[in-house]
Amino acid sequence: MTTNPSIKIAVLGAGSWGSALATHLARNQHNVYLWGRAEDNIEDIESSRENKNYLPGIKLPDNLTATTSMTAAIQDAEKVLIVTPSYAFRSILLKLKEADFNPEAGISWGTKGLEQGSNKLLHKVAEEEFGSGIKLAMLSGPTFALEVAKKLPTAITVAANNPVFARRWSKLLSSNYFRAYTSDDIIGAEIAAACKNIIAIAAGISDGLGYGSNARSAIITRGLHEIMLLGDAYGAHEKTFMGLSGIGDLTLTCSDDKSRNRRLGLLLAKGMSIDEAKREIGQSVEGIHAAKIICQLAADKRVDMPISIEILRIIVGAHSPRMAASNLMQRTLKPE
Repeated sequence: MTTNPSIKIAVLGAGSWGSALATHLARNQHNVYLWGRAEDNIEDIESSRENKNYLPGIKLPDNLTATTSMTAAIQDAEKVLIVTPSYAFRSILLKLKEADFNPEAGISWGTKGLEQGSNKLLHKVAEEEFGSGIKLAMLSGPTFALEVAKKLPTAITVAANNPVFARRWSKLLSSNYFRAYTSDDIIGAEIAAACKNIIAIAAGISDGLGYGSNARSAIITRGLHEIMLLGDAYGAHEKTFMGLSGIGDLTLTCSDDKSRNRRLGLLLAKGMSIDEAKREIGQSVEGIHAAKIICQLAADKRVDMPISIEILRIIVGAHSPRMAASNLMQRTLKPE
């Protein structure tokens, strides 16, 4: 399945996920511009036709152009997809403004996290910069970049504030190995995407401490309960958390070692510090930033999120992994 006719799409962020999505969209016969900040990496991508830093061994299509020029990337682009860490999201929006971005293209993102400092969901950040009438869409679900790049079967959710915009992205993305569903619940998708990274750290810690499959399953289940409670407090739809952007993404991130957040937990269980673990992983680990924000949002709404709180305490050095596990197991008994 390919889309027709082809259009120009700007993908902003040349990390693993941005490069995988750009590659996939180019394979769907679209004219894709992949923007990144690092000149040496972008030049190497253009010359070698491979992103050796993030997707080694994956041949990039000829209709994918890598560039450091935001203007070149977005000029005449019908769709713009931001795939950078959450801490850079607003700065990318400001760059779009400087480059005379056409708001008709809408703001779409594959970023999973919230804005540091303001604790805002990313759709709120986009509305602040471009107004409440801007078309918005978030791509979320159980997606490892390398598997998408290798054309392995994948399904995601496109959560948007406009049903036509959601369906358009679904058609642009879908192929014979990639299926894109649609949703109107951006808030639920954003909360699920941010929270699952924290729970994945917990799952990694549990497995790293040798606590076994029972414990990991309990963490996933009770972690989902925490996510649903927070989502309900912010007006999300319960069905979102039963879908790809909810339990689907949570299960993948908690159970597979390709997850950076899970790997962080494994390294913390070995006794590494946060800084040591981050250096070992070598890429952004969204759960570190999300833990403080999510726990603050939970406190604001008086939502009980004990797993997330213990992970935050581990991150700030207040509790050891074993102490956190002990605290969770000794909490007051209550109905499920």
